[in-house]
Amino acid sequence: MSSNPVAETVASLMPKAMVELTELVAFRSVADFDQFPRSESEGAARWVADALAAEGFQDVALLDTPDGTQSVYGYLPGPAGAKTVLLYAHYDVQPPLDEAAWTTPPFELTERDGRWYGRGSADCKGGVIMHLLALRALKANGGVPVHVKVIVEGSEEQGTGGLERYAEEHPGLLEADTIVIGDAGNFRVGLPTVTSTLRGMTLVRVSVDTLAGNLHSGQFGGAAPDALAALIRVLDSLRAEDGSTTVEGLAADTAWEGLQYDEEQFRQDAKVLDGVELIGSGTVADRIWARPAVTVLGIDCPPVVGATPSVQASARALISLRVPPGVDAAAATKLLQAHLEAHTPWGARVSTEQIGQGQAFRADTTSPAYQAMAAAMTVAYPGQEMQYAGQGGSIPLCNTLAALYPRAEILLIGLSEPEAQIHAVNESVSPEELERLSVAEALFLRTYAAS
Repeated sequence: MSSNPVAETVASLMPKAMVELTELVAFRSVADFDQFPRSESEGAARWVADALAAEGFQDVALLDTPDGTQSVYGYLPGPAGAKTVLLYAHYDVQPPLDEAAWTTPPFELTERDGRWYGRGSADCKGGVIMHLLALRALKANGGVPVHVKVIVEGSEEQGTGGLERYAEEHPGLLEADTIVIGDAGNFRVGLPTVTSTLRGMTLVRVSVDTLAGNLHSGQFGGAAPDALAALIRVLDSLRAEDGSTTVEGLAADTAWEGLQYDEEQFRQDAKVLDGVELIGSGTVADRIWARPAVTVLGIDCPPVVGATPSVQASARALISLRVPPGVDAAAATKLLQAHLEAHTPWGARVSTEQIGQGQAFRADTTSPAYQAMAAAMTVAYPGQEMQYAGQGGSIPLCNTLAALYPRAEILLIGLSEPEAQIHAVNESVSPEELERLSVAEALFLRTYAAS
């Protein structure tokens, strides 16, 4: 980091940051209480609340949201007449998947090859630490020049909408002039990036039934309709030959204008195996930021081990559909459901159920807050100019906040660059990125306060 008091303070705080992130990562805070104890999420929430209280936040509260989880809120008053900035992160995490596949335990932060490994280290417990570092650096260098609200969500990864509904029921709570969402990431390590668009999403469960019960495949196979085979046909209909998403009625030809994603770099980032082709058409940026993308998240069917020679009577799948800005997620859900029903073969009985939904988001990048962030990132990343990128993921809260506070400026930054491998085995965070982005956020708050 270049010599500047804020940067020097953040650098001095990095050992403490590692200790704190270690403590926070240790909570198995997956907001799926059928798989993980509720007490783990509640423990993480209390940790965040205690950290805010220790920094002098007022009105620190554990908010019981309608989906049965807790979000953490705190308010740090600034100078009279100052602007208000809301800082967002989430403490819940994705399940670790196969814990045995991790090089080191997923809930033990471990330093290796210059990175810190652990579930949630980048997405998004690291975002909590980033906000704390930025505020501590300002407090040590003249004070925090704005009113700060912090909200740390407890169920973002589940998409159950608890915080969105709570915010709608308490519309004044999160009101701010500018909102910084700390749940995105740089395009690559060392390249300062603000995410200007997010795809929306919908989750749909599809069930197919053909028989009153399973049948012996030798006695009945060949004439009895197989529900699993029918489901496979349905799922296959969602993709064209090149792998492009093909939901009838849903446009899939939008082009991305802006920062482009080199195809070879994408192959490396995604760890695509040699000889395996990428799917879809258009540029990589078109495919992951500007067009719909369907993914089969799971299928309920017999596992290979222990399978019996049976024609399956029932099968079901969970489908994710990412939708680009400009497409209403509710309308996309209806199109997806209609497509699934229309492509179910053999007169099989099919039912669909929406599980979750979030709207796409597009930011106004001409606003004063973006200018302030660009200036801050130039200092935090010497020699680099801030870039604008899209993100294929969804943060449903963004649209809720945009609707509640139409005059608020919303910026998305964070630690989830490609090497972080969020949601995958061996998730990690770059401590250098944590340091630089904390500096950038601190300088942004100072610059924005003066704008």
